[in-house]
Amino acid sequence: MSRYIVTGTNRGIGLEFVKQLLAQGHDVVATARDPEAVPALKALQADGNLSLLPLDISDEGSIAAFVSAVGAEPVDVLINNAGIYGPREASLGTLRTAEWAEVMLIDLIAPVMLTQALLPALRRGKDKRIAFLSSMMGSIADNSSGGSYIYRSAKAGLNQTVKSMAVDLVKEDFIVLPLHPGWVKTDMGGPNAMIDVTTSVTGLLQRIQKTTSADSGKFLNYDGKVIAW
Repeated sequence: MSRYIVTGTNRGIGLEFVKQLLAQGHDVVATARDPEAVPALKALQADGNLSLLPLDISDEGSIAAFVSAVGAEPVDVLINNAGIYGPREASLGTLRTAEWAEVMLIDLIAPVMLTQALLPALRRGKDKRIAFLSSMMGSIADNSSGGSYIYRSAKAGLNQTVKSMAVDLVKEDFIVLPLHPGWVKTDMGGPNAMIDVTTSVTGLLQRIQKTTSADSGKFLNYDGKVIAW
């Protein structure tokens, strides 16, 4: 079995990742700003394969403390799930610099900086897989409705960055993927979304665990379809 790190596990897709990975028998390090205050995570600790560690990905000090707590043991797979949408009412004419900067930090910069900090442990791992939860809203080709400036730009930037990472790490046999989870019934996706978290995460894990080096750097839907940049 493998050792996974999953960020943003207090609810929704992140929590479902933890549940499914534990069911598969993997060792899981689950993060949230205060995981000890999340009853759903605490309930899963009866499974001895789960470790809970605090992490605020927007804070460099928190990242450093987290990497230190992870220790020298190899990390096989990193799933960068944590993210935010930002103010939904923001539109052209009401955009604010601080709100935009916060989303860019959490959705784009922070997961890349966390990955950079964990690279030594990932290099010691046997699987060498890094996944980033992106969104089809980061696809320029798919943007026919406009709006959502903040979220779209953050995810488009993430896609470009992850593509570069895939190219840079190919010689070390890493598989690096930006993944679209689908329109999922979560706090972010809302009640009118098309699929539930179980369906989404089942598909995402198939992509993370079964894709080959030929797929590294591709923008993939949870069901395996390639999404246009």
